[in-house]
Amino acid sequence: MIDIVKSFDNKAVTEVHIVGGVHPSYDLHYWGTLIKKIKAHRPSLHVKAFSAIELDHMIRSAGLSLRDGLAILKDYGLDSIPGGGAEIFDEELRKAICDEKASSDLWLEIHETAHQLGIPSNATMLYGHIETYAHRIDHMDRLRKLQDKTGGFNAFIPLKYKKSNNSMSYLGEVNTIEDLRNYAVSRLYLDNFPHIKAYWPMTGKEAAQLSLSFGTDDMDGTIDDTTRIYSMAGSKEENPAMSSDEICNLIRQSGFVPVERDSLYKPIPHSNPAP
Repeated sequence: MIDIVKSFDNKAVTEVHIVGGVHPSYDLHYWGTLIKKIKAHRPSLHVKAFSAIELDHMIRSAGLSLRDGLAILKDYGLDSIPGGGAEIFDEELRKAICDEKASSDLWLEIHETAHQLGIPSNATMLYGHIETYAHRIDHMDRLRKLQDKTGGFNAFIPLKYKKSNNSMSYLGEVNTIEDLRNYAVSRLYLDNFPHIKAYWPMTGKEAAQLSLSFGTDDMDGTIDDTTRIYSMAGSKEENPAMSSDEICNLIRQSGFVPVERDSLYKPIPHSNPAP
């Protein structure tokens, strides 16, 4: 993992994103030491790491409270946490699609505690499987209430269910019209979220480009895929990666002005391309 970070030494990257499975042999201090080594090698990198299920496992295994465990990780250099593992918050649906993951209440508690400690995060929602519109609104409502309480979420990221290589492949996938409708409703309902992200490796570049006219404002990002998770799930974008120039061109073609940002959505002035 350190070698992967070092392979970008001569590139203008701003963030390292660390997520994976729950590993029984790797404890909280193993992961904390990894963050510390990354920071020692390249202090400017923002470390966004560990989904709620990973945090739950490593902190619980260490016999610590959520607050103490997250505080230790922050001391190691954790800057923010991603939004993975939220899936869909309805408890009955979670039993059907992700029973082994942290409960919806625990996911929300982990993110609330992180926010209280000054660790911002993102939030996701997996849509297009067996959920109904009511389930989506319930999911967004819980996020909106927590955001009213803490203000700690940077962005909401709708994630499209992909049918390949999983036990629900028979469901198929929703179409692009439904993707755009979901983006628009997300933008309207989550009025206290500053950003809605179009995660183009999941929907494809064209749909992400269209989404800019349906409420999204973040085409994240250049992404150098080292996990193959998107292509394994059936993404059209095999081993996805886009250059900054490619992203800027897509944004301009949609009638918008591209602005490079850092992990906390602060503009990087010297990189702002002209309209």
